[in-house]
Amino acid sequence: MHHSGRVLQALSYQPTGAIIAAATTSLPEEAGGERNWDYRYAWVRDAAFTMDALWVAACPDEADEFLSFMTTASATSWTRSRLQIMYGIGGEHDLTERELPHLSGHGGSRPVRIGNGAWNQPQLDVYGELVDTAVRFEDQLDAVGPELPAFLAGLADAAAQVWTEPDHGIWEIRAEPRHFLYSKLMCWVALDRALRLADRIDAAGCAQEWRRVRAEIRETILDRGWSDAAGAFTQSFDSTALDASALMLPITGFLPADDPRVLATIDTIAQHLTDGYGLVHRYLTTTAVDGLAGGEGSFLLCTFWLAHAQALAGRLDAARATFERAAACANELGLLAEQADPASGGMLGNFPQAFSHIGLVNAAWAIAQADTGRP
Repeated sequence: MHHSGRVLQALSYQPTGAIIAAATTSLPEEAGGERNWDYRYAWVRDAAFTMDALWVAACPDEADEFLSFMTTASATSWTRSRLQIMYGIGGEHDLTERELPHLSGHGGSRPVRIGNGAWNQPQLDVYGELVDTAVRFEDQLDAVGPELPAFLAGLADAAAQVWTEPDHGIWEIRAEPRHFLYSKLMCWVALDRALRLADRIDAAGCAQEWRRVRAEIRETILDRGWSDAAGAFTQSFDSTALDASALMLPITGFLPADDPRVLATIDTIAQHLTDGYGLVHRYLTTTAVDGLAGGEGSFLLCTFWLAHAQALAGRLDAARATFERAAACANELGLLAEQADPASGGMLGNFPQAFSHIGLVNAAWAIAQADTGRP
């Protein structure tokens, strides 16, 4: 776990406080395929998750640098109250994607890309991830600077305003926006955590409205996010498609892990969204939700999410087995890529991937906590 903490620290850029998603570009998610992306940027989501995992791993933390990087980088780019989802390591905003046709790519996987076209997508989950990180580091908020309280309150206000809109979601789909369950969940998290911080961020006047919208989001998720046909919470509202991000319902505390709907979701994902090795897919690419050709490997973060949710549900043997399967994908240095090849168990995608190490740290922590019988 501490090893993964060091990997995450190594992905942070000291001069600005930025944290990158991975150290590489265009390592393919499918050999010979087109799913090759540039991950050398500071995604709000990945960076917030990284800070949380560094807290869990008890690594020296850079929380104040990260939160001030976010406050500064986003200060000039709020458009329609929307937070940009990623920045360059110096706080750059324009990350226009282009292809380098003169390069043949890793294993002949074309195109090689620099920049990332997702930079200007609406992804509504980022508000919740940032406010959640601020709660985690509540005792350090004073060190960040005077702009932070208004920034955090603005994130909650934005979540309350835009949560009803469709978006491109955590997986950055390059097709039509949808009402992704995970995006709605994280808007709920933004309001829930902002209410915890209301006194600290001078937002007492907003609390009533935040509470009202939080309740509305909760009701909508329970009504439209659950599918009797699928026997699970699903990828988007009124859908039957599975998505591993539904495992975040218990992890964020939206529902207890022993809620029958959560247990059903855990079982359904373990049964229907896994490869032959028991590693978890993000979703089934055959549903064409993402607008891309070809397939991809199994997603290590999602496999660790399953272990984490199983641990919260008190299913320790299953959690340990799931955890071991994902951890076994590391190379001899203990480094994890983004995905594993369902056919060979080999690594796919960019490397080393912050997401995968984050999942490992958090799942290990959840299993250890469950083991000692503590909440």
